[in-house]
Amino acid sequence: MSKRFGQMIRLKPEGTAKYIQLHAEVWPGVLDKIKECKLANYSIFFKDNYLFAYFEYDGSDFEQDMTKMAAHAETQRWWDVVKPLMEPIENREPGEFWSTMHEIFHLD
Repeated sequence: MSKRFGQMIRLKPEGTAKYIQLHAEVWPGVLDKIKECKLANYSIFFKDNYLFAYFEYDGSDFEQDMTKMAAHAETQRWWDVVKPLMEPIENREPGEFWSTMHEIFHLD
């Protein structure tokens, strides 16, 4: 069974156009690593300089798969390009960049 995730972050106004353009052409190696780490149905939505990400995790060890993704050289380079375009939300949990949201409703 998949676990669903919702996350949010703020996009810096001066980074909006670049962020959207980069996500129109995500690097193939980054996409491959996302799939290899068992993330599916991954979407990012934009509204008023806020980003909302939704994805499903189909694996059995989320932390291990996220560690594997973070160790991937091409993903690290991708993050070096996109992270400066974003600013975390002030009330995020310690250690978070994107703020994880709590699911309160779901209907299949």
